[in-house]
Amino acid sequence: MSSPRTILITGATDGLGRGLALRLASPDTLLILHGRSEQRAAEVARQVRAKGGAAEVRLADLAELRQVDRLADTVLRDFDRLDVLVNNAGAGGGAPGADRQLSADGYELLFAVNYLAGYHLTNRLLERLKAAPATQGPSGEGRARIVNVSSAGQAPIDFADPHLTRDFSGGTAYCRAKLAQILFTFDLAERLAAEGSAVSVNALHPASYMATTMVREAGVEPWSTVDEGVDATMRLVTGEAGAVGGRYFNGTQPTRAHAQAYDPGARQQLRALSAELIAKALA
Repeated sequence: MSSPRTILITGATDGLGRGLALRLASPDTLLILHGRSEQRAAEVARQVRAKGGAAEVRLADLAELRQVDRLADTVLRDFDRLDVLVNNAGAGGGAPGADRQLSADGYELLFAVNYLAGYHLTNRLLERLKAAPATQGPSGEGRARIVNVSSAGQAPIDFADPHLTRDFSGGTAYCRAKLAQILFTFDLAERLAAEGSAVSVNALHPASYMATTMVREAGVEPWSTVDEGVDATMRLVTGEAGAVGGRYFNGTQPTRAHAQAYDPGARQQLRALSAELIAKALA
């Protein structure tokens, strides 16, 4: 008997991640639910099982790259199949005027959590995703998918000061990290295409100011429901839209990201910076 379709969702204990987990709950799907809080993750797992789905919990604080590494180790050890990785976990810029914070590794926190953790986790799990069996979907035969939950809020990365040691703004830090996700998405999509891999990788802004904890903490009145964001994300996780990689979506519409995302030089700089930061943290 073959293993069930397996989907890893980071940040699955609240907001979009929780909504996505509950939408995906089904007897033929095993959900790996990542979170920081054991209690909250266990509650989402209980809700998934109550809907007839299967769920396993894996804990990690993505603000520390050694914990990201351990998360990847446990996924590779415990699950022989991985069909979809949803890099959803993130941190907001906080209220206006919020102070600059550092990750456990000494990196600007929003860059570390919103971009670098997902970059490292994806690369650690990439071979398992490539090995996923073919599945039949609306667009025919397909293989594994990577979905990076980004944002329409995007700001160019200053490679001379990637950790915003000068003129820090939480909003700018958030927007830079989210653009970094998209640069990585495009870079990885090109790499996979060059290898002839059928794995697709896309990024999306699910919906504007969803009714989530992150939005409330920023003091913003929600514009959208979590369900709207789940609808858009599901199109990339299981729908025909996600069968083709290398795209950025605003909601359900493919659109252009910030111009820096299309700059091969910027993508190369980000790749080199990421490798350097990860090596330093794990040394």
